[in-house]
Amino acid sequence: MREVVIVEAVRTAIGKRNGTLADFHSADLSGEVLSALSQRSGLDPALVDDVIWGCVGQIGDQSSNIGRYAVLAAGWPESVPGTTVNRACGSSQQAIEFAISGVASGMYDIAVGGGVENMDRVPINAVKGGGMPYGPRALARYGNFQFNQGIGAELIAEQWGLGRTQLDEFAALSHERAATAIDAGAFTSQIHPVQVTREDDSTVAFDTDEGLRRGTSVEKLAGLKPVFKQDGVIHAGNSSQISDGAAAVLITSAERAKELGLTPIARYVAGAIVGDDPVKMLTGPIPATAAVLKRAGLSIEDIGVFEVNEAFASVNLAWLKETGADPAKLNPVGGAIAVGHPLGGSGAILMTRMINHMRDKGLRYGLQTMCEGGGTANATIVELID
Repeated sequence: MREVVIVEAVRTAIGKRNGTLADFHSADLSGEVLSALSQRSGLDPALVDDVIWGCVGQIGDQSSNIGRYAVLAAGWPESVPGTTVNRACGSSQQAIEFAISGVASGMYDIAVGGGVENMDRVPINAVKGGGMPYGPRALARYGNFQFNQGIGAELIAEQWGLGRTQLDEFAALSHERAATAIDAGAFTSQIHPVQVTREDDSTVAFDTDEGLRRGTSVEKLAGLKPVFKQDGVIHAGNSSQISDGAAAVLITSAERAKELGLTPIARYVAGAIVGDDPVKMLTGPIPATAAVLKRAGLSIEDIGVFEVNEAFASVNLAWLKETGADPAKLNPVGGAIAVGHPLGGSGAILMTRMINHMRDKGLRYGLQTMCEGGGTANATIVELID
């Protein structure tokens, strides 16, 4: 197996619901980050063996293999192929893992993993297309339970004894950390400014995550009504936001990077994929973390930063309880509760944020994990290259 490295990673700023990116086609948004990736790295895109692109809502504007149209929108040579994968919220993390696997095996020398979602143009419920994707046998296996992530988040809160105040404290902290990071310019170098045309034909460079609600507090969040259960603890303020965005990660072998004069940021250490309870649905990051640490031969204490996607605050707090990780290392620059979760793009966005934070703070190891619809989860560990 060849040593695999991440050479470059870039993302758009994350657009809020009905925000700046609402009218931006997902293929064009994908093309933006692919173009930026080749420009920043100095790599001739003709050398890319494959582009593997995550997208959840593969219908309408995001149908018909958006990974291929992302390549064309970027202006890359027609000889560069592209494909699209769907592992629910972990789609672009899986795309990165597929790209890594291809390079490690020798099938690829250079690959791109990333993803996109415009949840304004393709709403989250559109993925069902009016149908029932689970099938009667899967439903019957679980007592005809109608799989629902929000109910899963409520069940997690109940099992781990997480009260509303705890969840809202975590949500407020996510906003506080994201605000601090934005104000410090922590995201500036990783964000590719997207030129957006307004209704009056003027243009604006969109370069700042816009979902942040400054001054969010437990007291303010207390006024929000539960969404999934009348007496529940999950509401809009302690859940991830509906968002738009894209990100891309350039992956190659260490040998090929050296030949091309590329300077890698991080080295791939290990990855894991697990299946877990599809009713609670969102507990997968717990066994995925255990699996990837075992595969890497590392302990939880060895990790300098954790990016655990903030689908709902209960997911992260249950993960903390089970893993014993240092809370200060978890999502230190905020997460999806504060800045958004553009489904198919989130895995690559998390990786981009994580490796930049590792570089900024000199942290050796980073671990990324995401819960996914249907009860699966990915986990990935990377090591900073000095």
